[in-house]
Amino acid sequence: MFKRFICYYKPHRKMLALDMLASLLISVIGMVYPVVTNKMLNIYIPEKMYSTIVMAGVIVLALYIVRMLLRYFVQYYGHLIGVQMQSQMRQDLFAHLERQPFSFYDNHETGRIMTRITSDLFEVCELAHHGPENLLISSVMILLSFAYLFLIDPILTLIIFTCVPILVVVTLYFRRAMSRAFDDRRKSNATINAAVESSVTGIRVTKAYTNSAREVEKFREGDRQFVDASRRAYHAMAQFHSSTSFVTDIFNVFILIAGGLFLYAGRISFGDYSTFIVSVNLFINPVNTLIGFMEQFQNGVSGFRRFVEIMEEAPEQDAPDAKELTNVQGVIEFKNVTYAYDTSKEVLHDINLRLEKGRKLALVGPSGGGKTTLCHLLPNFYKLEEGDGSILIDGQDIRSLTMESVRRNIGIVQQDVFLFVGTIRENILYGRPDATQAEVYDAARRANIHDYIMTLEKGYDTEIGERGVKLSGGQKQRLSIARVFLKNPAILILDEATSALDNTTEVLIQQALDELCRGRTTLVVAHRLSTIRNADEIAVVMNGRITERGTHEELMTSGGTYQKLYSLQFRENDFFA
Repeated sequence: MFKRFICYYKPHRKMLALDMLASLLISVIGMVYPVVTNKMLNIYIPEKMYSTIVMAGVIVLALYIVRMLLRYFVQYYGHLIGVQMQSQMRQDLFAHLERQPFSFYDNHETGRIMTRITSDLFEVCELAHHGPENLLISSVMILLSFAYLFLIDPILTLIIFTCVPILVVVTLYFRRAMSRAFDDRRKSNATINAAVESSVTGIRVTKAYTNSAREVEKFREGDRQFVDASRRAYHAMAQFHSSTSFVTDIFNVFILIAGGLFLYAGRISFGDYSTFIVSVNLFINPVNTLIGFMEQFQNGVSGFRRFVEIMEEAPEQDAPDAKELTNVQGVIEFKNVTYAYDTSKEVLHDINLRLEKGRKLALVGPSGGGKTTLCHLLPNFYKLEEGDGSILIDGQDIRSLTMESVRRNIGIVQQDVFLFVGTIRENILYGRPDATQAEVYDAARRANIHDYIMTLEKGYDTEIGERGVKLSGGQKQRLSIARVFLKNPAILILDEATSALDNTTEVLIQQALDELCRGRTTLVVAHRLSTIRNADEIAVVMNGRITERGTHEELMTSGGTYQKLYSLQFRENDFFA
């Protein structure tokens, strides 16, 4: 983990070296004051060297001005290095998240992921800046001040230094507890973010079911966990700081007693004793800085550890010799496909299907039967293991093809349409970012949404809000269809694309879908059986198996599951009519 962290310093080596040099000079200048103080008390003042006193003061002032400029450099450019490292980590993490398979998002909440990208990496940024700086300045100051104190009085210095091992033991003892406590606190913070993300996203459902009080209570429970974790973290931190501060306070007690006795015995002059008292703070202050740095170190390490946890998640990867899928005809074949999301239960068992170029296959059956899983397997969203059958496009196993080339040639229209924050134009262009305006307009016309867009004040530049909240369900669906028109794939997947729409809107969208399907190999999942009567073939999927296959007419005359589902659905329609 340490090597991975250090790697992020590499692009900033020169600036980091200058930052460290500035920090070193700050430390060296810090030693000037006690040296001048010693000379003042022992030489300049007793010998009445007034011009030298003024000159020494001017030199100290000039050095303090230089130190001010150096501190500005360290604060500004040091933080800039930290921010740039944080930015690179965030970009790496986001790019890594984009390469994760569907299964990763099945097991990780969005709010928790957001915490790792934002607050966790902020702590890492602080560590990246203050870590080297604090370590260098404090270490140099401790060594220089110890050496200078040793020159003043070796025995008094060694007496004080006996406190250091005690300080190290106390620090190591309490650091472990503080590390665990801050890790728990970060996890609780992630829980709160996940709860907020879930509640805000589902606010309309919450209001519809008048469950605001329940959501508030759920949030309060997460917040209570965070408060409890924070209490434990701050308890550990309080133990750490109070104990280490007590040890450093003992430094002053030792100086007071031992120094007083040495002065009384004439072993040390008043000037040296005064200088020692001034100089010992140069030793104690960096020690306290290092102690305080431990808290920041724990925060930063905890954040970086959580960053590494995500980065070590295996991304989607093409086969070593994967080829591009080109000149797609759209022939699809499932051969003996068996799939399970985990080892406990199979979702699909021995599925065999073949779909010729330009043909439409409809999948029907009860929810949970495996229809959507089949649709997810075709674009390689979930990978088939060796021995679980194969899925072919134009006779090529999709595992031997690059995932990007496979997905580039497949268009998907789902019931739950996802639109990005932005304008109508930007969302349609998501299908093909380099498309011309004329192509965008044509795609919208073919999706039966262009006329509506032109009635809006800003037309295609209208902002649609988060997840398209300013649009109706039918309008969002037609935008998603326009997006697929622009993509112009050879293969199309329609996953219950009209099941959540009213009859009038469904007619408009069905017309757009019929246009979209023309000339494309299409896999349709539908609960409204009336929408797939014209499919070239219909397959009934139940409990992960294909139980019936044929055209609408063939299945209706067979008297099987399809005929019962179709008759039941139309009886329900007659009842509601």
